[in-house]
Amino acid sequence: MASKEGPVYQIFSFQDWKTSPDPIFDLPAQCLTTTPAPIVIDNGSFQTRAGWAAPGSELDSPRLLFRSVAARSRGAARSETQIGNDIPNLEPLRWLLKSQFDRNVVVNFEIQELIFDYVFTHLGITSEGSVDHPIVLTEAPCNPLHCRQMMSELLFECYSVPYVSYGVDALYSFYHNNNQRKLQPPHTGIVLSSGYHCSHILPVINGRLDAVNCKRVNVAGSQAASYLQRLLQLKYPGHLAAVTLSRMEELLHDHSYTAVDYHEELEKWRSPEFYEREVHCMQLPFSGKVPGGCVSVEERQERRAQQLRRLQEINARRREEKLQQDQERLDRLMAVQELLEDGLLDHFHKSLVELNMDSAEELQSYINKLQLAVEQGRQKLLHCDGAEGKAEVEQEQPMDEADGVALMDSDFPEDTLPEKPANPVFNMAEYHQLFVGTERLRCPEILFQPSLTGEDQMGLMETLQYVLARYTPEQQEALVSNIFLTGGNMRYPGMKERVERELLAMRPFQSHFKVTMASSPALDAWYGARDWVLEHPPGGGSEGWVSKQDYEEKGGEYLSEHCASNAFVPMKIAKPARPAEPSVTIQTSTEASAAVTMVTSDPTPASSSSSAVTMVTT
Repeated sequence: MASKEGPVYQIFSFQDWKTSPDPIFDLPAQCLTTTPAPIVIDNGSFQTRAGWAAPGSELDSPRLLFRSVAARSRGAARSETQIGNDIPNLEPLRWLLKSQFDRNVVVNFEIQELIFDYVFTHLGITSEGSVDHPIVLTEAPCNPLHCRQMMSELLFECYSVPYVSYGVDALYSFYHNNNQRKLQPPHTGIVLSSGYHCSHILPVINGRLDAVNCKRVNVAGSQAASYLQRLLQLKYPGHLAAVTLSRMEELLHDHSYTAVDYHEELEKWRSPEFYEREVHCMQLPFSGKVPGGCVSVEERQERRAQQLRRLQEINARRREEKLQQDQERLDRLMAVQELLEDGLLDHFHKSLVELNMDSAEELQSYINKLQLAVEQGRQKLLHCDGAEGKAEVEQEQPMDEADGVALMDSDFPEDTLPEKPANPVFNMAEYHQLFVGTERLRCPEILFQPSLTGEDQMGLMETLQYVLARYTPEQQEALVSNIFLTGGNMRYPGMKERVERELLAMRPFQSHFKVTMASSPALDAWYGARDWVLEHPPGGGSEGWVSKQDYEEKGGEYLSEHCASNAFVPMKIAKPARPAEPSVTIQTSTEASAAVTMVTSDPTPASSSSSAVTMVTT
């Protein structure tokens, strides 16, 4: 008869990666030219990537990759701030972590300045007071003008950079992959980007972002990690401290997937065979020492006897101390009574006051009680000495627990004795295991169904359908022919197949569409920015660059548009009209005609111009 074996699970261990501090690189020789090499910074809300845009195989990847966080306690000096990879483990310092982002928009420019200091220092820039290299920086889609103004002010005023170029990370990735696929510009398509805080639908028509129809979904990687943490903490309440946010991010990156058909996939998980085959058993770290787990009966009895002997010694010591204290108090009271017998009444009454007593009768009652207590204490000591001798004679016999308790003092707490382990063969490894089953697909699903976490908003594909409905059928055909997926939260296995299935149900019958996944969803934004810089170097009137002169003349919110940038919509601020002066000077006809010509050529509202003309002619 074959023995029935237990289920075999896939057991994984948490890596718990610990980062090491970034080295301070030397300035590359390719960057020491007459025209300084630009610095490309992908300023992501989860991770910052920085490197050089210069020819050479050793510079074709970002030199710095670190988390966009800073750990700085209140009142600490600037030099004591830890940035990115300087923090080996985020969990002990999570309550101190600060980011420059609110969702995907930079709002904390003090932290942003610390991030820039970290980047420039570790890239090897040693110039004092200025950075003589052009900067290419990513920003959020439809970035607020105030945030861009503050960023330009920080770069031009604090670091004195010569040029700055702003672009959208998802559009840089789109640009990079279209060049890899040898597509001829201008490119038309729609970009689905999902990062750490937000997801975006970005339509691109003829190489330019259609900012009017861009949409944002406030569900991304951070919400998925928090949702997974809540699920596992409810499932395993005994391991609340072990279910950390860093481990949940590791589970999402390495063990989660997107279901092509969510409800059909959940039905598969009802099968025990499917569950045993697909569940991931995560082993938490633990200590293998189990107290009392492998102790024999003889050793347990010996330990019990030693504990009883120690308790007897403690009880005997307590009795001796109590007997000694009672005897000293009795001797003192007897000395006071002798004063009364000797006729020293003044000293006797003074001693009674010190003892807080009123009369000789009260003193005599206390003396009787203490004599009785001293006598009982001596008898108890003699009784215990006899019991200990009897226990030594019967030492060869196994001692029962009830016999040991009988030898103890009646007022000694019995719960100090350790209880016997309920299960001597307890398996600590199995207790510290997390079984991750349907959570592997439920957490990525919130990108398509935010209602799973209680969010009252549309999912990614519903928002895509809403955006497509704002275009003509011909424009829709052009857009869906190049649907591009990018962002770190798009790396789940099955994401491309899920988007294709949703589009098949969304689009008209027998319509065509094409979905493409970025070759490296997390790093293609940096590669695309580098490619764009090499094709559009700063200076010479090339588009996409903002110089120091442009910043001073046109303001910090100014943006030079290019194929991967936001659309620049200048903010029109209506200036209040000046009040009319009480006295009007008489002008000649020549001066009046000149004034009329000047006013009519000025692009001001018609009412103000007509009033100015009337004032001059009068």
